[in-house]
Amino acid sequence: MNNFNKWNQEFRAQNLYAFNHNENALLWLKVRAVCRGKQIKQFTAKNHMTLQSTKLADQNAELFQILESLPDGMKMLDQFLLDRNNELYVQKGVDEAQLKNDLYNVKYYAWGGDQDNSLDQYLVRRYIKAISKYDELTARKDEIAGNAWNFVQTSWYNNWTSFLIESIFKKHKRVLSAVGEIKSVDFFIGDFPIDLKVTYFPNEYMDSKLKEKLGHSEITWLKQQAKAKGIEVDKSLSDSQKMYMLKEKIKEIGDTEILEKLKRIRKEIINEAQNDKETLMQWLYEHQSPRLFGAENRLFVILVDTIQMDDSWKMKRAFPLIEPKVNQYLDNFTETSLKHIKFAFNKNLYESLSDIIFVIKE
Repeated sequence: MNNFNKWNQEFRAQNLYAFNHNENALLWLKVRAVCRGKQIKQFTAKNHMTLQSTKLADQNAELFQILESLPDGMKMLDQFLLDRNNELYVQKGVDEAQLKNDLYNVKYYAWGGDQDNSLDQYLVRRYIKAISKYDELTARKDEIAGNAWNFVQTSWYNNWTSFLIESIFKKHKRVLSAVGEIKSVDFFIGDFPIDLKVTYFPNEYMDSKLKEKLGHSEITWLKQQAKAKGIEVDKSLSDSQKMYMLKEKIKEIGDTEILEKLKRIRKEIINEAQNDKETLMQWLYEHQSPRLFGAENRLFVILVDTIQMDDSWKMKRAFPLIEPKVNQYLDNFTETSLKHIKFAFNKNLYESLSDIIFVIKE
């Protein structure tokens, strides 16, 4: 088996830890980073190469075999990846300054469907298969249109804020962009391939830690505190509606200590996560969506508004807060910055390298 097929098999088997500390494996990934037809043509033309293969997959294998035989093959790839003009979005002429301003037109963050599902699946489940009467379906067309718009707007916001945050990394002198947008690698920091994940402090993780500290789930604890103050809540409401109503009624009687205690404990949990990042990283790997599973090296940027956690979504456009944190991290990046994580998923064991950059508004 040649080296191209060897690393191709490792990549497809999600054995991505094997790509760390191996120069030949790193070369394979960087060849994959110029895997699109237009980029291969640009790369080969720039380096005065001619490929015999005509199929794109065969060109990848041929290019890898050529470069692994050259003493300066890695250097040639690095020079190409360092030029951001070779990136797809840059070639499309995205106006980053205008985009940053446009993001403030998004006034709310609401999914028009289930966040983990595609919009068409949500519409099929919620309307197409649930409603048999055409008149009833017609009566709900504005609701359907609103759901579709919310899904599109929120997805648009997530896509372009992620693009801009990723761009902050790619502009740093220590970062090489994976210009072809290959799966599992957004860029390279030194010799480490990195998949960037921009997210918020996970609700499930927060809920589990709150339960440990409160002795009950947050809503059970809150109901107990409210009941002691003579506050009842409609049992027919959903948990989220109950939570909202309880907090509003507690505010109305002017008892700030209950909600302040919750706020203090939340901050405490966030501080503990900052001091024990490995535990949270393992949790994030083990609780990822099965549909989007990956065992690659992941660098998490976790955004938290501790003043109003429900507004953490706005932090994705808070570039004056994000950019200094990212640049500070990259300036101080060393061979030991990424931590070795072992985790289980669907009864399989995996290894990876990972780290977290916390961006916190206090």
